[in-house]
Amino acid sequence: MFRADLDAIDIKILRELQRDGRMTNVELAERVGISAPPCLRRVRKLEEAGIIEGYHALLNGPKLGFDLVAFCMVGLKRQADADLKSFAGRVANWPIVREAWMVSGDSDFLLRCAAENLSVFQNFVIEVLTADEHVDTVRTMLTIRQVKRLGLVEV
Repeated sequence: MFRADLDAIDIKILRELQRDGRMTNVELAERVGISAPPCLRRVRKLEEAGIIEGYHALLNGPKLGFDLVAFCMVGLKRQADADLKSFAGRVANWPIVREAWMVSGDSDFLLRCAAENLSVFQNFVIEVLTADEHVDTVRTMLTIRQVKRLGLVEV
C-alpha cells in the first residue's frame, strides 16, 4: 500500500490514531465519519500493510526520574559496512539510548539518550560510548526543554 492507495478516510484514521492510539474503534469511526465495522477493516488493512507499526504509550521521562535528555553525534573510525552494523548492534543493547539514527554528514550516528541525571549520562559517554572500539569522535548536546512533540510523520 502506497500513499496513493490511501483515501481521505485512511488519512483521517492515521491522523486520529497518531493523536490518540487508545481510543476505541467506535470512537475512531465517529471521528472519521464512518461506521465501526468498515473502520476496523481499514485499521487492520493499514496494520497489515505496515503503515501502522504498533501502538505505545508516551511516557513523561522527568516524572519517572529521567531528568536528562541529550543527543550524541558519533563518528566512527571507519565507515565499512561491518563496522556500521557492529556499532548499530551494540547501540541496540544500551538502554540509555532511546533512538538511534545512522546519518550522513559530520557524524555517522545520532543518538537520543535519556538518563536519570548528568552523572549517569557522563558515565555512559565516558565508560561505554567513547570506550567502544569503533568510536572515533563523540559530540554531545544537552537539551534544555522540549518545545515540540508530534508523531513521526504528518499525514
